[in-house]
Amino acid sequence: MKQLTEQQILDNWDELMKLIEDTFEGDRKEKLLKMYKYFEDRMSVAPASGKAAYHNAMVGGYVEHVLHVTECALQIKKLWESNGAEINFTDEELIFAAMHHDLGKVGDLNQDYYIPQDSEWHRKNRGEIYKHNPNLQYMTVTDRAIFILNHFGITMSQWEYIGLRLTDGLYEDGNKSYYISYNPDWSLKSNIAYILHQADMMATHIEYDEWMRQDEEYNTKLTSNMKKAVEPKTETKQPSPKLSEKSQDLFDELFGDK
Repeated sequence: MKQLTEQQILDNWDELMKLIEDTFEGDRKEKLLKMYKYFEDRMSVAPASGKAAYHNAMVGGYVEHVLHVTECALQIKKLWESNGAEINFTDEELIFAAMHHDLGKVGDLNQDYYIPQDSEWHRKNRGEIYKHNPNLQYMTVTDRAIFILNHFGITMSQWEYIGLRLTDGLYEDGNKSYYISYNPDWSLKSNIAYILHQADMMATHIEYDEWMRQDEEYNTKLTSNMKKAVEPKTETKQPSPKLSEKSQDLFDELFGDK
């Protein structure tokens, strides 16, 4: 299973803080920094999902996923723009929505969203590394994200709200009325949600691929070690020393064909 080192976790957190410093300004930046400082101890080690077969179900997985989605969103936005799409939102709005689309996975103000799975059966048979905290009041991840931002007085623009709200696409039942409408007046008036959904999908699948590769490498190494352990040991024959040219001539002279 993929794991991050302590240094990687620290570096990811520093990168996230730098992203805030470089992107935002004024009162909103100060409120964001206050929120992240409040959650630092929990957020920096939070996983992005609960099952090994999903994405980044590991210590520090949440921050790494957020950074992935943000980077992918900026890349995809450039691709859309270069192909003629209308971009009526700023990079700041795109980054804000990407950074906070999964904020609800941090939990509430006091408790984590994910806690370690203490059932060995569930870990072994279902691949559940973490489970949902049963003590939390139920909210969707998106609703909890908006609740947390509101608690810290962090405002958002209309496009930031739409982008954050709809990043999960049609995987979230509540998004259907936004994405599927038979009234053209109700259709989305910005491409930010489409771009963010593609960015989230892209990052999630890449993280899954990384997990698969590392899992395959681990299994290959484990199988190889097991084979070596059970193979019968045989004496290794020492190779015959190669004759020098002078010795070979002497050998041929004494024992060669007459």
